[in-house]
Amino acid sequence: MPFLARPALDPELNDLLADMPLIPEVTPRILPQLRRMALTPIETLLDGRAVDRREVTVPSSDGARIPMTVLTPADAGPGAPCVYWMHGGGMIMGDRFSQIDIPLEWLDLLRAVVVTVDYRLAPEAGGITAVEDCYQGLSWVADHADDLGIDPDRIVVAGASAGGGLAAGVALMARDRGTPAIAAQMLICPMLDHRNATTSSRQYAGEPGVWTRETNAFAWNAVLGDLTDDQVPGYLSPARAEDLSGLPMTYIDAGSAEVFRDEDVDYATRIWAAGGQAELHVWAGGFHGFDALFPDARLSTAARRTRTEWLARTVDPETSR
Repeated sequence: MPFLARPALDPELNDLLADMPLIPEVTPRILPQLRRMALTPIETLLDGRAVDRREVTVPSSDGARIPMTVLTPADAGPGAPCVYWMHGGGMIMGDRFSQIDIPLEWLDLLRAVVVTVDYRLAPEAGGITAVEDCYQGLSWVADHADDLGIDPDRIVVAGASAGGGLAAGVALMARDRGTPAIAAQMLICPMLDHRNATTSSRQYAGEPGVWTRETNAFAWNAVLGDLTDDQVPGYLSPARAEDLSGLPMTYIDAGSAEVFRDEDVDYATRIWAAGGQAELHVWAGGFHGFDALFPDARLSTAARRTRTEWLARTVDPETSR
């Protein structure tokens, strides 16, 4: 494949990335090691926070048990907003605490209840399993809104990378099934298109990176298994969904220097074309997951602040003035 010109990385992020070991290619042999490395010690993140933690399991559509964690501000009153979080990791790694520092900021600043779901990973559980697991967990949250102290009209689905793609799939599924109600969807550098064929996908191929075209192909192959292209549902690969009307308020962001840039921009464009409301940010010089890996970088703090401000306007417009 001929080399394609790429947008330059943000200088600060470029320096930080230079000190980070990058994996040239994900293989079945190293996947177990990557899974161990992706685990997040939640106790460290909760230390010093006044948070009530509750562990639950809910039944999946096929009878398996789905672990979820409910994190509630200790001083939360009834009718709080809720962020339902789906983690990243390409649907092949990570757990419900991956990137949890992102929604914990919303717990701190907006007094939101955060519920995070441990959907099953590929290749052990492929196809639409992860989306169904996330949908079943969301349905449980909506059904138990009073018990959880949340406002059922202020439930936001959110996720990063694969989690962003799952959030988009869950929003489509909830729209088509008529329940539960979703106030907004927060899609952070979402993984939306299994076809892996955009210009930005081809730009980030052929050399090590945080998330490359080759890694993306490995992850999607693990998820899709024997499914042929025309069998892939839009719930799993939301870019395939023909109709993007009737979706909740949407926030989408990505870096200019990442694989998912073009599929994310296209998804926002199609929401607008269908008459929906979406806010899109492409952070110049950002690579995939930059703000999760280096949250204190200037571009990262700008991205996080902008998301939080949008979320405040969306779920709590009075306090965001």
